[in-house]
Amino acid sequence: MSIAHWPASERPREKLLERGPAALSDAELLAIFLRTGCAGKSAVDLARELLTEFGGLRPLLEASREDFCRGLGLGNAKYAQLQAVLEMNRRHLDARLSRNDALTSPELVRQYLSAQLRHSQREVFAVLLLDNQHQLLHYEPLFYGTLDGASVYPREVVKLVMSHNAAAVIFAHNHPSGVAEPSQADRRITERLVQALGLVDVRVLDHMVVGDAEVVSFAERGLL
Repeated sequence: MSIAHWPASERPREKLLERGPAALSDAELLAIFLRTGCAGKSAVDLARELLTEFGGLRPLLEASREDFCRGLGLGNAKYAQLQAVLEMNRRHLDARLSRNDALTSPELVRQYLSAQLRHSQREVFAVLLLDNQHQLLHYEPLFYGTLDGASVYPREVVKLVMSHNAAAVIFAHNHPSGVAEPSQADRRITERLVQALGLVDVRVLDHMVVGDAEVVSFAERGLL
């Protein structure tokens, strides 16, 4: 039976409009994105098959173009559409953070950094540059590494901060392993960066480590 013949309360689109997106399962959300099924399968049936094939929603969203387009009912048009949706989400979070004080919006900062860094397969060290009202001036991925880490150079961080006339910063990096627990190396480089920026009167407000399921804050841990 096609979705059009389902009771209205069970159709993903109508369910979303009535109860909000959080009420939908991964398969139902994906079905709305797919819009149509294929021969003998509704969009929800196809979505369930794709989630099984890819191993869940996140691996599907992070799949390379080649792997994504191998999926039944998927192709270049769907891949382009998905990338556009993901980029709109990142830009929406960027706009929200630019309007808010980073110190009073810790959850928004977490969402923003997770959207920027969580999906990277290599370690990325980034800097949030803030003005004296702690609003976002600029986000800069500064150093890239392998699965084992990134080399971080305080001199380059200071140059970046001065070029944007930032008053404060929040550091962030991801752990491709998925475990957000700060390492001893993370602590050491943070101490060096705090010392270097202290010489130019720039405050380090936090250093956040992005993992799969959480974003760990140095400030909340008392590590700054």
